[in-house]
Amino acid sequence: MPASSFARYPSLDGMPVVISGGASGIGETLVREFAAQGAKVGFVDIAVEAGHALAAELTAAGRTVSFKPCDITDTAAYQAVIAGFEAAHGAAMALVNNAANDQRIKWDEVTPDSWDKATSVNLKHAFFAAQAVIPGMIKAGKGSIINFGSISWMIMVGNLTAYTASKAAAHGMSRSLARDLGPHGIRVNTLVPGWIMTQKQLTKWVGEEENKLIDQQQALKGRVYPADIARMVLFLAADDSQMISAQDFVVDGGWAHG
Repeated sequence: MPASSFARYPSLDGMPVVISGGASGIGETLVREFAAQGAKVGFVDIAVEAGHALAAELTAAGRTVSFKPCDITDTAAYQAVIAGFEAAHGAAMALVNNAANDQRIKWDEVTPDSWDKATSVNLKHAFFAAQAVIPGMIKAGKGSIINFGSISWMIMVGNLTAYTASKAAAHGMSRSLARDLGPHGIRVNTLVPGWIMTQKQLTKWVGEEENKLIDQQQALKGRVYPADIARMVLFLAADDSQMISAQDFVVDGGWAHG
């Protein structure tokens, strides 16, 4: 992965932040970069060992980072964890709904159970996490909620119906919440990653043919990495984006969507 440099955002120093799916991939980079900004980071994941290891590493480096293992599809348990982060760090002023599962399932193999599981992890948890942090943001008169979308539905990726349906719905959820919460100074935006070169993608999906496709479809040379997503998320969480809401921010290297 190429070396990265990040802008400094003074408003993130000391800011309580909640991140889902923070133990690996894009989420791990988000945890690391928010912590580097001085934010008080609470993150969840079902990857218990990796989550504890990341939190221990950053805490040892003097950062304020808390990890709680949690199945985000258990709404009551997840909201309880968020309440615990608030007790430890203060009310979250930024919520990053990053967690997702892009498991490939053919349309004729989708079951009601698999559909419900996919939409729970890719959409439902984001709303109920927002519901948990909004009261604190309203009291503060500010806050930023960042929902993760995906270009997968825009470019018609197959075998991902429940995932793409969830990610398309994230845009509508963001815009509706932005209208409801704007009077309270709370911003809600959608971050839309392209094909991000996480270890999972490189291991499972990106081979010679896929690299050729990326070269053909991206306007920019090179690859999009988790650090590229983190740069945009930091900006959207910081006060620098204080007049930006109800927008979609696509970070995909200029992928051809037509």
